[in-house]
Amino acid sequence: MQAMTIGRLARCAALAPETLRHYERLGLLQPSSRSEANYRLYDASAVERLNFIRRALALGFSLPDIAELLALHGDADMAAAKAVAQRRIAQIDARVADLLKLKAGLQTLADSCPGHGPAAACPILKALAAGPDTAASARSAPQRDAQEAR
Repeated sequence: MQAMTIGRLARCAALAPETLRHYERLGLLQPSSRSEANYRLYDASAVERLNFIRRALALGFSLPDIAELLALHGDADMAAAKAVAQRRIAQIDARVADLLKLKAGLQTLADSCPGHGPAAACPILKALAAGPDTAASARSAPQRDAQEAR
């Protein structure tokens, strides 16, 4: 495959050129060379690298995590890749726990509403209007727990 400009690579990868520049600033992507006019030029390995980044993002890895994973090659110990994945799993577990707490709080609000009658009597609307002491407690507890865990 012939060297590609950033625009052509962006089209091949279905990404905006600014995204590629951002990845470049973060060290996730580097041009293989420069043209005589000083344009960035990329080879086929850049497409493979962008596919790697796309798959990693789809699994929820952060860009710093992806940089860590991309730095592993050749003789690097696979334990480092596993550590990055396990760290991400722990973050997902914490988020799931937060969402379950949020769901429980919302379920309590929903269960308190008979589902018929005037809206002015709706316990959900009353709790939301009452402010942070009532409605937000369902939301603030998971956030508080997550902050304390950090």
